[in-house]
Amino acid sequence: MKILTRSLLATGAAAAMILASGAAAEAAAIPKYKAPEVFGKTFQADPKHDFTKRISPRHNGILRGWITHVSGSVAEYEPIKWKKGTVTEGRFVGPPEGDVTAYASPIATNVVFLSAFGCGSKMVNVTVSGKHGLGSKRCSRADLVKRHKGGGHPALITVHQGKIVKLQEIYTP
Repeated sequence: MKILTRSLLATGAAAAMILASGAAAEAAAIPKYKAPEVFGKTFQADPKHDFTKRISPRHNGILRGWITHVSGSVAEYEPIKWKKGTVTEGRFVGPPEGDVTAYASPIATNVVFLSAFGCGSKMVNVTVSGKHGLGSKRCSRADLVKRHKGGGHPALITVHQGKIVKLQEIYTP
């Protein structure tokens, strides 16, 4: 009987710890930021950011942008805008040459990476949802770093407390 009681107490304590850690995880959840227009025709401003100082993280929120460089666990990224084409529908473009509008943030270890092209290096499956062609396939942090190391993939980049916590690719054929 004593063994059964101890077992039940231990199980109850373990369950309480799990529930408490779950509540802590929910409390630390990322707030819902307002997403920019996916194919917006202007660069998003960050009025509080001082671009005259060293490259640093963007303020909390979602940036329509692309990663230009990855070094270790830090990604450099810049805003992008949609430029309507004359022959094609258009394409995304970054700031002009010499513009210092760029940011750098560590990629969170538990980053949510939603790919528009599937996981792995082959990028053969289009995995999008909705009318805007946003990636829907959850892939690993390693896939994110490998794919975006070379830069140039349009995405919605969510920054929270100085770290990239979510990256959702924008599908463009």
